[in-house]
Amino acid sequence: MVAVTAAPSTADTAFEEHRPLLFGVAYRMLGTLGDAEDAVQESYLRYRAAEGEIANPRAYLVTVVTRICLDVLKSARVQREQYIGPWLPEPLIRRAGEAPSPEEHAATADSVSYAFLVMLEELGPVERAVFLLREVFDYDYADIAPIVMKSEAACRQVFHRARQRLAERQHRHTADYNLRRDLTIRFLAAANEGNMAGLLEILSADVVAYSDGGGKAAAAINPVAGADHVARFAMGIARKNPPASIELVDINGSPGVILRHKSGRVDTVMLLEVAEGQVTRLYSMRNPDKLVRAS
Repeated sequence: MVAVTAAPSTADTAFEEHRPLLFGVAYRMLGTLGDAEDAVQESYLRYRAAEGEIANPRAYLVTVVTRICLDVLKSARVQREQYIGPWLPEPLIRRAGEAPSPEEHAATADSVSYAFLVMLEELGPVERAVFLLREVFDYDYADIAPIVMKSEAACRQVFHRARQRLAERQHRHTADYNLRRDLTIRFLAAANEGNMAGLLEILSADVVAYSDGGGKAAAAINPVAGADHVARFAMGIARKNPPASIELVDINGSPGVILRHKSGRVDTVMLLEVAEGQVTRLYSMRNPDKLVRAS
């Protein structure tokens, strides 16, 4: 007996066409891969359950996934406020030689860096939705308004307010990829060697280090600011917990590293933000809940 495989439905075909876009929206909105995937799956279920023919599947699906993300962010607000230490987005990691999936490409396209995701944490849920749909996905206000259930005029105000709030923190990489990777290697070498002068040479005077342990791994509860403090912090971590192995990877389109214990367990995922040839931000992810996919 020959097994018969059912052909994909029109709804399934339309959904799969837009899945990368939906994941790109959800990941930028929520900052965690699992939550983004759940939001995309829920949007699929609602799409399949919708009554009648949907004239514009793309518009419908983007509306649904954005509203799902808004609900998730609103319900997670108290949890975020009670989070121990800085909350950092979950990194999207790609190893050397790996081709990005369509979803990963959508999530890191348009020069949306890890630093950009961190910056979005300054915005409330609706601000984030309006800003992303307008700034990243180039939606017109007439299309954004029904998604967030506000008037076009209100969306314009929300967008301009959000852009003003982020203007002071917005950074652009002035170094190319290879230079940023080289600075990452130099930073790790200097920290592991206890080379204070070497660290101060590559750290900007106003550098800030963010470490996310989520109360489940040792991390600085508050951001560490200033070249001297960051250098001492990095050397202290390296002295107390030297990595057994270092793997160079791509994190959200930028060079980063995975640091492992002797057991092979991932200890830290780290990314440096660079401007004008110096390190301006250091992001260290140590919360094990956000390191599962790095293994």
